[in-house]
Amino acid sequence: MLKAIILIGGPQKGTRFRPLSFEVPKPLFPVAGVPMLQHHIEACAQVPDMKEIILIGFYQPNDELNRFISCAQQEFKIPIRYLQEFAALGTGGGIYHFRDQILSGGPAAFFLMNADVCSEFPLREMLRFHRQHGEDHCGVLLGTTANRTQSLNYGCIVENHETNEVLHFVEKPSTFVSDIINCGIYLFTPDIFGQIGMVFQRNQQERIQEELTNGKQMPEVIRLEQDIFTTLAGQKKLFVYKTQHFWSQIKSAGSAIYASRLYLKQYHQTHPERLATNQDKTPKIIGDVYIHPTANIDPSAVLGPNVSIGKGVTIGGGVRVRESIILHGAVLQDHCCVLNSIVGWDSTVGKWARVEGTPSDPNPNDPYAKIDSETLFRDGGLTPSITILGCNVNIPSEVIIRNSIVLPHKDLNRSFKNQIIL
Repeated sequence: MLKAIILIGGPQKGTRFRPLSFEVPKPLFPVAGVPMLQHHIEACAQVPDMKEIILIGFYQPNDELNRFISCAQQEFKIPIRYLQEFAALGTGGGIYHFRDQILSGGPAAFFLMNADVCSEFPLREMLRFHRQHGEDHCGVLLGTTANRTQSLNYGCIVENHETNEVLHFVEKPSTFVSDIINCGIYLFTPDIFGQIGMVFQRNQQERIQEELTNGKQMPEVIRLEQDIFTTLAGQKKLFVYKTQHFWSQIKSAGSAIYASRLYLKQYHQTHPERLATNQDKTPKIIGDVYIHPTANIDPSAVLGPNVSIGKGVTIGGGVRVRESIILHGAVLQDHCCVLNSIVGWDSTVGKWARVEGTPSDPNPNDPYAKIDSETLFRDGGLTPSITILGCNVNIPSEVIIRNSIVLPHKDLNRSFKNQIIL
């Protein structure tokens, strides 16, 4: 028997995914037409002998999350439940806090994955690899290859090339360690809780000492990467399974457009029915495009490549959309142009207006390049990136919005470039 745990996190103080995370929890943001989290759940549901999927995070339970869980249970015919942390406990602290729930029913192993990654999720291959390496180890890490420079932004894994054992693990090293990086997708046996328990006991003693000495309360955070993997590396307890399939983080809104492209490409094998095709009296489709059945699109519009059109969207005549996500209820009026942008819920782009961003894709000439974790500001100005319109934003006719972030409920009256419009 197997289980899957997905760490969905909680409300973030950072701004890299805002203003989009104001409206929905980040894991429910639509990527390639469906909530980000649905890709994880679908992959888990396809693993044989999967009995339950548990979501762990510190979001307050809300109608949107409850509705998503209810729909996913019906669609994938598998029990799904949400366990709320009382605070952010870290990647190891959350599962240790709920260890009794995870171990109920006696699973032989469980998958653990972060919600903010996109991947083909080679879970069956990881399970096969796990069984080939016997019963003595604690877990398998999914790894992929990055270039030397970008590897410093991730957890780096040094492996034994013959046995695939993890010999050394460093989280975000300051100098080059290895080009194999941690993907944030794991398969663990229940033995991992013994290792986390030892760290928990040690942390408790340090917390008590700190409170007695300085009167400060230390947070009860346990991080798998820094606290567990670094200790277990080299003890024949961890192995790495390297994937050649696509993988990317979804840390910023720009990376959501890149993730959408990867998933739309995957739909050719997994869900060809989700991809729009060129037919009579329908808009012209270039490349991979998802269109929700309720969207109303003029046949003279041109969409693609890498476009996702949400529920109830209206697109007028002569509109051009490329490399963009258009969310629920948005209106694109005649002859407007939307490139490298996310148009928020119920927003309107006026006639002949142009909304344009700068793509933040990995280097196409480097097969191991990953998307950069972009900083919001550079050299005293806003870093050129995709343009984001929050919900219920109104862009007037015949203006240009370029490389800007527009917060929700704004009525603009002129053009903007490289601005955050509060």
